[in-house]
Amino acid sequence: MPAVSETIVREFFELHGFLVRQPRKHTLRSSRGADEADLFVVNPRPLPLTEPLPFLLAPEDLDRLSRGVVVVKGWHTETFSPSRLALQPEIFRFASPAVVRQAARELGAGGPVCKILVVPSLPQKEELRRQSIAVMQQNGVDAALPFATLLADLFRRVEINRDYQKSDLLQVLRILKNYGFLRDPQLELFKPDRKPRQGPAVTSPSDRPAGA
Repeated sequence: MPAVSETIVREFFELHGFLVRQPRKHTLRSSRGADEADLFVVNPRPLPLTEPLPFLLAPEDLDRLSRGVVVVKGWHTETFSPSRLALQPEIFRFASPAVVRQAARELGAGGPVCKILVVPSLPQKEELRRQSIAVMQQNGVDAALPFATLLADLFRRVEINRDYQKSDLLQVLRILKNYGFLRDPQLELFKPDRKPRQGPAVTSPSDRPAGA
């Protein structure tokens, strides 16, 4: 699952014109594997950052993002509630000064390095959502990117009449979209275009007219 989740995030940033680098190709055996970045991203042509980026990033915010260190948490059945975040302090190790310095060296000169956490979902209740954001900010996270946001953007950007031979992920999305399994704008999954055709009515002998 981590590899699939990272692939989705990589495709999202690349579709927005970012150069993406994976710091390591192997899986760490030690328990400190979570303290390293999953991806380094750099925007070769960022727009001026005239105001701070919002904490919850949207696709339209990426034009103003210069560089970033990204950690992907593909726990797709989890909600990042305040209690959940309190039980998983290792989530925030990627925001340590040492990791940020490494990212700055890897990415070269540029703007500030944004520490981005890709999360499965946040609480629906506004107060709990605010608390979760506060916990992440207190632990050095600059921005969060919900999986639902980037998946919706990928679905919207995939075009049926393009052949994405260089990307298995985009090719699968294109095929699903072509056959109506991914719909815009609601992105309804696995809903047929129309009701299935009804076969001929079958009558029992008792339903037949006399003498038939």
